[in-house]
Formats: sequence, C-alpha cells, structure tokens
Amino acid sequence: MIETLFVSNSTRRMSKAGFKGANGTSCNQENKVLDEKKSQNIAIMLRALDATKEEVCKALLDGQAESLGTELLEMLLKMAPTREEELKLREYREDALAKLGTAESFLKAVLGVPFAFKRVEAMLYIANFDSEVDYLKTAFKTLEAACEELRGSRLFHKILDAVLKTDGKTTLLHFVIEEITKSEGANIVATGQTDSQGGVIADDFQCKKVGLKIVASLGGELSNVKKAAGMDSDSLASCVSKLSAGVSKISEVVQLNQQLGPDDSCKRFRASIGEFLQKAEAEITAVQAQEGLALSLVRETTEFFHGNSAKEEGHPLRIFMVVRDFLTVLDRVCKDVSRLNERTATVGFGTSRQMENAAVPPRFNAVQSTSSEEESSTVPQGLTQCNPVAPRRRVRRRRHDARRLCLESAC
Repeated sequence: MIETLFVSNSTRRMSKAGFKGANGTSCNQENKVLDEKKSQNIAIMLRALDATKEEVCKALLDGQAESLGTELLEMLLKMAPTREEELKLREYREDALAKLGTAESFLKAVLGVPFAFKRVEAMLYIANFDSEVDYLKTAFKTLEAACEELRGSRLFHKILDAVLKTDGKTTLLHFVIEEITKSEGANIVATGQTDSQGGVIADDFQCKKVGLKIVASLGGELSNVKKAAGMDSDSLASCVSKLSAGVSKISEVVQLNQQLGPDDSCKRFRASIGEFLQKAEAEITAVQAQEGLALSLVRETTEFFHGNSAKEEGHPLRIFMVVRDFLTVLDRVCKDVSRLNERTATVGFGTSRQMENAAVPPRFNAVQSTSSEEESSTVPQGLTQCNPVAPRRRVRRRRHDARRLCLESAC
C-alpha cells in the first residue's frame, strides 16, 4: 500500500513537469530555431529592453528612431538572424508559435516588419547623425583654431626665432628660455604691473620670475594645437565618408518602402525619413565644406613652418604633433629654470656677476671670455648664428627651412 502511494505521487509529479527522455530533455520544452548560446544572449538582451515587441515593431514600421534610441537599435542589430535562421522562422506555422522560445518569438515578430533590419540600420544612422555631425564640426573648428594659434602666437614665434639663432639646437633651450623670461618679465615690471623689490638684483630676479610665468603659459595659449595633435586625419576622413554613404543607404530603404504600396504605415515611414533626408543632405554639405577649409588651413600652416606641405601629405596633422612635443620639452625646461631661480633666491642676492653665472646651466659648459676670438671658440655649437659677423648666407637662409629643423629637433 505504501509502495503504491509513492508510485502514484511520483507519476503525478512527472506529469506536471513533463516527461523526460533518456537525454534528460523535456517533451514540452520550447522549440529552438537559434543555437543555444545565441538564444540565451538574445533573451538576456530582451530582458534589458524597455519596450515590448509590439512597441518595437510599430516604431520600425513608422520609422520613429527617437522612440527606440541608439542603445536599443544597436541591440536589435546584434540580434539579426542569419539567412538560414530567418527562413526557418518565416516558415514556422502560426499554430505552433506558442511553442517558440522567447528569443525566437521576438525575432519572428520583428521579421513580420518588411525589410526589418534594413530599417534598423537606417534608423540607427538617424539616431547617431546629430552626434556624428557635432563631433566632426567640433574637430574641424579645433583644427582651424590650432592653425590660428600657431600663426598668431607672438610668444611662440619669439621662442622659435630665438632657437633658430642657435642653429635650431634645442639643447640650448635652457639658455634661450632664461633670456626670454628676463625680456618678457622686464616688459611687465617696466609698466609697474608688479611690486618692485628694490635694487638692480632684486629687479632682475623679479623679471625672471614674472617672465617665467608668461613663458610657462604658452601651453595653455596653444591648447587647440595640443587637441589637434591627438586627432587622426584618417579617422576624420572616414567619418565624413561614412556620413555621406549613410544617406544613400537610407534612400534605398525609402525606395523599398515605396514598393509596399499606399499603406498608412508606409506613408508614416516615408514622411518621417523624408524629413530627415532633407536635413541630412544640408548638414553633410556644410560638414564637407568645413573639412575642406580646415585642411586647407592645415596645409598653409605646414607650408609656413616646413616649407613643403607635399612631404606631409601622408601625415597632414604632424605639424601639431611636433609642436605638442616641443611644448612638452618647453614645460620641462621652465620647471628646471624655476628650480634654478629658487635655489638662487635661497642663497641670497650676491653680485650681478654671481647671478649671471648662476643663470646659465652648467650643462652647456659656457665660458666667459673677453674677446670675440675666445667667444667664438668657447660658445656652444650653434650659437654662432647669434654672432653679428656670421656669414650673410646663413642669415639670409630660408626661414621656413630653419623652422622645420628646429621643430623636428624638439621631437
């Protein structure tokens, strides 16, 4: 009797759960068209969706990209079935739909929308369009601003010209910066914009301190140059090309939609996409024009500093990378000079002779001399450009060639 009771209960439990065969699978298990891993991934994505399959299908029919959003549209593209999976889902009988799994049931509903995943691609393009256009416009404005900064920075040209007088030897940059900081600081102190500390030596120290702040601020003055240095010209060109190509894909979807007839959903889709196309074509034309202007300014700037922009056609933005590296070296030198000035200040003010000796870093091995012959023999290599008796052919050499050598040596 007890045995009969247990057998009966066991039979009832099996009938509720469904009979399991030898392989452990249930007879009433949902039918799977997709492979197990893909089906699970889609099921996970569906749980993250904040929309029902009916809402998704309606948005696809009407072409309402904003109602779905970029994230949801990207998920839908990841769910796209293979050609074989699509055929199996389309052939599935209506009376057997209840047996489909969650992922298969969702895809079956989406495939009921004509050329559904072509619509998804088109609507994803629309959803991303404004952000892509804003990115490109900002990038090209940055390039334009970077060119203006390089061509119009008085301080940058002053430092560059000073280095040129040392034959482009950036190893003498410490000496150049010390001289420029004194010059820049003297101009500020002379106008009474800083408090006088009294005495010739105190004024000299104040000039260096104020001038060093001005020179150290050059990196901030050329902020767009540093931004431009991080850009990739190939990536920008590719973005513009994809933006233009995307319009043709949308036009293709519109043509497919027109073949479906005068259905209300077709009219809504055509109206929604048609309005976007008019806006997109105007925006793309404006972006392409801005691209041409920005690249033209870059070529002119490269020509100014390098003398031959054709050599940089493969790397049109290299000029900004070179200047960025130069600014990095300049920043390090400013910190070195600042530490040197602080050490001088802690020792106390001595004679002007002692201050001059301390101002020149020992690394240059500069030797004080009393005659032009001694100066010519002991000055660091490259400083002969500063000598007024230097050959005229060196003074008259092309400025852009010198700029190129100077900037490249900073790298």
